[in-house]
Amino acid sequence: MAIIHIELPDGSVKDIAAGSTPYHVALSIGEGLARQAIAAKFDGHLVDMSFPLETSGGLTLITLNSPEALGLIRHSCAHLMAQAVKDLYGDDVQVTIGPAIDNGFYYDFFSEKKIFAPEDFEKIEKKMAELAKADLPITREEMLSSDAIQMFGAMGETYKVELIEDLGVESISLYRQGDFVDLCRGPHLPRTGLLKAFKLTSVAGAYWRGSEKNAMLQRIYATAFSDKKQLKLHLERLEEAKKRDHRKLGRELDLFSFNEEAGAGLVIWHPKGALLRTLIEDFERKEHLKRGYDIVMGPQILKTELWKTSGHYDNYRENMYFTEIDEQSYGIKPMNCLAHMLIYKSKIRSYRDLPQRYFELGTVHRHEKSGVLHGLLRVRGFTQDDAHIICRPDQIDAEVKGVMKFVQDVAGIFGFEYCMELSTRPEKAIGSDEDWERATNALRSALDDSGLPYEINEGDGAFYGPKIDVKLKDALDRKWQCATIQCDFTLPERFDLNYVGADGEKHRPVMLHRVILGSIERFIGVLIEHYTGNFPLWISPVQAVVVNVTDAQAEYVQKVESQLREAGIRVQADLRNEKLGFKIREAQMNKIPYMLVVGDRELAEGKVAPRFRDGTSLDPMTVDEFVSYVEDQTKRFH
Repeated sequence: MAIIHIELPDGSVKDIAAGSTPYHVALSIGEGLARQAIAAKFDGHLVDMSFPLETSGGLTLITLNSPEALGLIRHSCAHLMAQAVKDLYGDDVQVTIGPAIDNGFYYDFFSEKKIFAPEDFEKIEKKMAELAKADLPITREEMLSSDAIQMFGAMGETYKVELIEDLGVESISLYRQGDFVDLCRGPHLPRTGLLKAFKLTSVAGAYWRGSEKNAMLQRIYATAFSDKKQLKLHLERLEEAKKRDHRKLGRELDLFSFNEEAGAGLVIWHPKGALLRTLIEDFERKEHLKRGYDIVMGPQILKTELWKTSGHYDNYRENMYFTEIDEQSYGIKPMNCLAHMLIYKSKIRSYRDLPQRYFELGTVHRHEKSGVLHGLLRVRGFTQDDAHIICRPDQIDAEVKGVMKFVQDVAGIFGFEYCMELSTRPEKAIGSDEDWERATNALRSALDDSGLPYEINEGDGAFYGPKIDVKLKDALDRKWQCATIQCDFTLPERFDLNYVGADGEKHRPVMLHRVILGSIERFIGVLIEHYTGNFPLWISPVQAVVVNVTDAQAEYVQKVESQLREAGIRVQADLRNEKLGFKIREAQMNKIPYMLVVGDRELAEGKVAPRFRDGTSLDPMTVDEFVSYVEDQTKRFH
């Protein structure tokens, strides 16, 4: 019998018979560990506890407390949900796919009838609990693809048949639990009894394989955790997220809307929302000018030939819109970089002229599928705080660090923590291996020098270069992709950008693509949810509302409003014939930072009584004193 050597994380080695499983290894260490282990990692790959170990290698046992456990729990719970649905609805549904995702999992079902609604969740959860309590073994088996196609075909599971046919492999893996069988790579938990804490959260439509040409499926979203305490905390966070939903608050605060008559994914900004956006954009312009950027503007459409030169036509065409004018094809810009390169090429540049930093609040349009559109967070028309830094290769390090400092400063101003990732070359890319290596090393070096932690995100770079992605953490500790820094050796080559060096010869510059907030629309959506609509004073569309107690103060209120407006305070007057308490509550609901109450005493003394939206109050003060107070509170942002 062949003996293999299994190295454990502590460096110890177990000599076992070839064909033994991780369960046998766990059992050799202790019965308690054998009961607790739910999967293993063999030479870096996740495997089932029943996986046959045929060669020597490193083994790490996974328990419910391991970082990898949550994904396994959720993937196995997706199968449990599918089994429950099949038990309840039988031939009325077909199963398709059910992966684990961030914060949970989902499973897509096909049915000729609309059979799922939130009121069905309790019934499905009850069946899932029954199947979990039965503690069914979850077993893996290999099957010839031809046999699997025949089996699923006989079951009426045509989507599984299609998946297997498209795989084009000789054999596939299946997982069984009780009378339920599913096509799956695995791994999975050893048995259903380990699934103790799960909750169905929502139902939605989803096209099969994400294509609008395919059938509409019914998707059930759910989540699962290792214990009920963690599940309870997560559900509480979900409830808080509902309160913060920017789509709900956008309607309540009258910031923006979407209208099918205008088109899906196209934002209509209302006065308060447009003002909020303008305040953020004005802040951005000032911050960029401080840091040596030049403000530029490019056209909304450019000839299609330019998009072919840049590589967008071959690598990004499905996300673009095209139009034709005088028999000439144009692409509506999805990015701003082309016009910026044309500005650079408009005259000869010396090495002394570099870096050139071009900043544009550029509106772009991208063809997003309707199924992924989501309020302000995913739209078809949006504005980026886009900049392109064209520099010498020896300037890359300093410029990248400058952008990172810019991101750090702005994140601090808006009250966000953040984390960073280095995204490397994707499968679909342009440019030489050498240029990609130079660009990636340049970004990695800047990150290493910063001393800030970062992760590697393999294969998620832009098609023209690697990038540093900055993810903001909001008040609920959710991560949002906003800032990015991309290092590009390829487009300067394609557009023949050059500069005259100290030696009098032409040299090729490097281009850094970067955004700080990213999409203004997306950032505002994140901002609304981060603050629950309670914007800081400096960007609140309305900073104060002046309210009278009786009609006797109406004229004075109008005078106060005029004085404040002239002083640059964004103010409204509320002279409605309503009770004071009603006016104050409504102002609080509208998230207005200050209510300036005016009664007979304030009228007599020429003052206002400021009250903050959280209910706290300041001593009565003159209008000039309130102006000074607001200026003091907001001066760091101007």
